[in-house]
Amino acid sequence: MDITIKITDREGVIHEVQAPTDMNMNIMELVRAYELAPEGTIGICGGMAMCASCQCYVLNDVPLPDKNPDEEAMLWEAFNVKENSRLGCQIHITEEIDGLEIELAPES
Repeated sequence: MDITIKITDREGVIHEVQAPTDMNMNIMELVRAYELAPEGTIGICGGMAMCASCQCYVLNDVPLPDKNPDEEAMLWEAFNVKENSRLGCQIHITEEIDGLEIELAPES
């Protein structure tokens, strides 16, 4: 089953994309799959929560899993962090996040 996610890229363009829930993907991988950020500017660490290149801002009230300690630590050190900041690599695509709206954080 696919869900719909709205992603605002770093130029302010809104993309409404379909995301498969059966491929164990995360938001960072989705952004890369749709090429919504220039190559080499997102997911630099490969989704290990060791860089903040996939930082995004959650724009609506969709139930997301709590931040794990690695994500908390990385966001503590990152630039352009807001209260609604999350690492895209730590948000897995599941049916529960259908309708999620995010904005990619600026490149640091």
